[in-house]
Amino acid sequence: MYITVLRMPRVWRSPKAILAVSVLFNFAGFTLIGPVAPFLVAQFVPPVRVAISVSAIMTVYAVCQLVAAPVLGALSDRLGRKPILIATLFGSAIGYLVFGVAGSFSMLLISRVIEGLTAGSTGAVYAYVADITEPEDRGKTFGLLGAAGGFGFLMGPAIGGLLGQISLSAPAFVAAGLAILNLIWVFIALPDSNVKHDRSTSLTLHHLNPFSPLAYALRLPLIKLAFGSAFLFYLAGTMLQVNIAVFAKDILSFGPVGIGLLLCAVGVLDIISQGWLAPKLQHRLGERLTSVVGLAINALGLTMVATTVHITSSQLLFAAIAIFTLGDGFYQPSMSAVISNATPGDQQGRVQGANQAQQSIARIVGPIASGTLYQLSAGAPYIVGVGVILMSMCFAAMLQRKSKSTES
Repeated sequence: MYITVLRMPRVWRSPKAILAVSVLFNFAGFTLIGPVAPFLVAQFVPPVRVAISVSAIMTVYAVCQLVAAPVLGALSDRLGRKPILIATLFGSAIGYLVFGVAGSFSMLLISRVIEGLTAGSTGAVYAYVADITEPEDRGKTFGLLGAAGGFGFLMGPAIGGLLGQISLSAPAFVAAGLAILNLIWVFIALPDSNVKHDRSTSLTLHHLNPFSPLAYALRLPLIKLAFGSAFLFYLAGTMLQVNIAVFAKDILSFGPVGIGLLLCAVGVLDIISQGWLAPKLQHRLGERLTSVVGLAINALGLTMVATTVHITSSQLLFAAIAIFTLGDGFYQPSMSAVISNATPGDQQGRVQGANQAQQSIARIVGPIASGTLYQLSAGAPYIVGVGVILMSMCFAAMLQRKSKSTES
């Protein structure tokens, strides 16, 4: 199958380019359903329950990912990255199809269970990058993949919003098609990275315990601090992401197209920040300090979102989301590089799976917290999010100080 790739232009034969296209497809599919989710859920629940029900869908996905991602990461160390990528993409396709045909809220939940139990693609991709990239180049490569994801984030909501005008189910069916296309692309184009002599030599029931990789990762001093910062970042980010469509609908009367355009702004900033600005900042400041800068910008963006409750301006909301996304673009590839560089080579899948698991915990707590806080006040999830980001900055600052003490 890989012979087919040899006929492609040289730039597209690079595993990094192949992964970038795969990430683009993945993010485009994942974000297609964002603009229509509140309206689809509203068909099955009373209006006052829409926000908490959207949060429930996100939480179910995260719980299943928490169980599955560490296991899939450990399996990728032993069996290879490519088989795991293919399996997770197949699961995504099935999940999207069920989401599209759902005739009840329980069917929507089942679709997210399917997707969550096969959600290991991010960990496999990041472990693949660690297999083929030198430590000093990983931040730049993660930024490239983030920019590809940003382009997918740009395309997905815009297309999803337009498709939602035709049918609320149409975005889910298109997302399923993208997942199948992505599966075919990976199967044909991507060679495996950790060939047999680079793979973990052991795979026991202990490794398949979903909490074992997380416990292992937290025994590594640098990763313990990095995970603390990342967990809090993803907690605040999830509180924003899970609620922003409902917030825009309620506060500014946005419809599917308006929500799609708002999410498109996220994609544009992701491309600029992760693909262009973050590598430059990492070169000047290093990954750890760049992550601190990113978190400071995140806090400003969340503050501006909360302000939109009192100054009901769509321009202010767009600016707030743009600023938050700029900080996100600095933080994510930088912290991903820190985690990858602190991990032994034959345990990359295990630790990246643990990283997905701790993100899943944040995505379990985040929607519940966001939905509950939103019932109290529309701005509450974002005000609390600012405090969470400041705590994340404390962990990132400790990482930076540890770096200086190690170098001296």
